[in-house]
Amino acid sequence: MKRIIIFFIAPMLLLAACSKDWVDNKPNGLPTTAYFWQTEGDVAKAVAAMYAPMQYESTWGRDIFYQMNASDDFVTGRVKANADNMKNFVCTGNEGYLSSAYSDLYWMLNKANQVIQYIDNATVSEEVKTQAKGEAYFVRGFAHFWIASTWGREDQGVPFDMPENAEYEKRIPPQLASVKDNYAQIVSDFQKAANLLPYFESYSSADYGHAHKAAAWGYLVKTLAYWAEYDPTKWEDVPAYCDSIKVQGKRALFTVSGDPNASYRGVFKHTNNWSSEYIWSVNSGTSGGWEFPGVVLENKGWGLFNGWGYFQPTLELYNEYEATDPRREATILKFNDEFGFFGVNRNYFSTNSLTGFQLAKYMDPYSYGTDGTASSDPYIYQNGDNPTTALNGPLMRYAEILLFKAEAYLMMNKPDLAAGPLNEVRERVGLSEISSPTLADLKHERRCELAGEFTDRFKDLKRWHDYNNIKAELHGQIHSSKSDPTSDFTVGVVWASRNFDENKDIAWPYPPTEIANSNRVYKQNSGW
Repeated sequence: MKRIIIFFIAPMLLLAACSKDWVDNKPNGLPTTAYFWQTEGDVAKAVAAMYAPMQYESTWGRDIFYQMNASDDFVTGRVKANADNMKNFVCTGNEGYLSSAYSDLYWMLNKANQVIQYIDNATVSEEVKTQAKGEAYFVRGFAHFWIASTWGREDQGVPFDMPENAEYEKRIPPQLASVKDNYAQIVSDFQKAANLLPYFESYSSADYGHAHKAAAWGYLVKTLAYWAEYDPTKWEDVPAYCDSIKVQGKRALFTVSGDPNASYRGVFKHTNNWSSEYIWSVNSGTSGGWEFPGVVLENKGWGLFNGWGYFQPTLELYNEYEATDPRREATILKFNDEFGFFGVNRNYFSTNSLTGFQLAKYMDPYSYGTDGTASSDPYIYQNGDNPTTALNGPLMRYAEILLFKAEAYLMMNKPDLAAGPLNEVRERVGLSEISSPTLADLKHERRCELAGEFTDRFKDLKRWHDYNNIKAELHGQIHSSKSDPTSDFTVGVVWASRNFDENKDIAWPYPPTEIANSNRVYKQNSGW
């Protein structure tokens, strides 16, 4: 269920062209220009509206993560036909987890286009216009990136149009020839955003969550990395942007001196939502925001809270970690691990988990309280049907920038230069340096550092062409008693090997209704 706070409803009505149907190009000039864009309040509402889908269940609340579920890191955990069809690559595009995300991402893109189209008509200061334009270019690039990286192929891009084009609103937005064309536009938008936006440090706390210069550079880096699958020269620009994020953007790893475990765990505490490691996130709150922590919590929360029990880590992910890596226990709960739940220490067991594991990375909001009851915890929303918490949802953090810098140097055959950023990530958690890292080291580090985040292991495997990892059967620890934390277990297959056709499954199918709505001007991705 989508949640839109009342602040966001007004601009949706006032902007008059707020259809979530991407191919609905009804002219919206007269009502908008006549009755809107008159005050700074109007501009603030229009800018706020762009961000509304960030908190939807159909986007980063849950549904986009079903793509990650198609990787080797997670299984669904509960019977969900649409989710299982995606994991097994037998979907049609009608799956709500695909079609809703598609619609809402394009809705987000369209709201950014409206700001770009009309902001110059606003009777506000140039400073306000500049800020609004910068945020709109960022949001357009951000939404476009997720659309392109999900549905785009080298031989067929995704639909895109913008008010800078003379034919805008006179045609169905064209489906670009290649996803490379989409990435070129996305890079351009992030460059424009970075030129216009201020640094995060210039914001007061009331403005946290708005786009800023380092976030634009960060997603520019990520777009270049995805584009480099088809054009390796794109790696050449990555290190300089990474350095700008560090130096001018003042981004750095969060650390607790002398404590590698606390350093990593601290990144995922709500008290550190806006630490130096923050680049971009879903802005959350106990009564609205990011519901994903509740989505991955044990189903029914041991009778204490309505966890949903989805996205359970595989044994393959658990075994990826080095034995001394504190990120393993910070990321994954296994039977008999101790954790805090509403102020009381418990030992983990699960009557729900297929794999014997639970994602632990976002458990901090559930650790507070006084007596073991949910009502004693001030950092969660008490309605388990909408399990938001005080923890922001990390979508990009500085550790990923370091890993992209390392990957760029490796792809340019400069392992000596890759060692610095790679080892900075390892040193934070007390692991030994790697003097001459390989691409295998980079893949390992990226998997361990970013597991369970919306960095998308599945897309990594595709862009690296590591298709065998996608196809492999997946395992778990099957306990003899699922209600006994100390019960013994056997290792078993929890998901059979899958057929992954790189010619078809490299991109998801478009929702068939979108093909029909375009009068079949849009072409379905090959093979679906």
